[in-house]
Amino acid sequence: MKNSWRIGIDEDLKTELITIGLFNYSRNPIFFGMLLSLIGLFFTLPTLTSLIFFIISTILIQTQIRLEEEFLLNQHGNDYLQYKAKVRRFL
Repeated sequence: MKNSWRIGIDEDLKTELITIGLFNYSRNPIFFGMLLSLIGLFFTLPTLTSLIFFIISTILIQTQIRLEEEFLLNQHGNDYLQYKAKVRRFL
């Protein structure tokens, strides 16, 4: 992600739109990896706690993705729309 790495949304920071590497296949490869890890945790340790953790994390990740997509659309406009049309959210 080069200089575009951040946690959360920084309205004041203008970053470039990264579309290469893993981002050529998924708009959210980090969140996708987190969800895969949580699924793996549930299958490794199939308890009610790991299931609840997976469900809550999925809801929070989906919320963050939607907020970031709105931010990227505002920041990058048509470039982001073209990227969004070409690359799926996860895979």
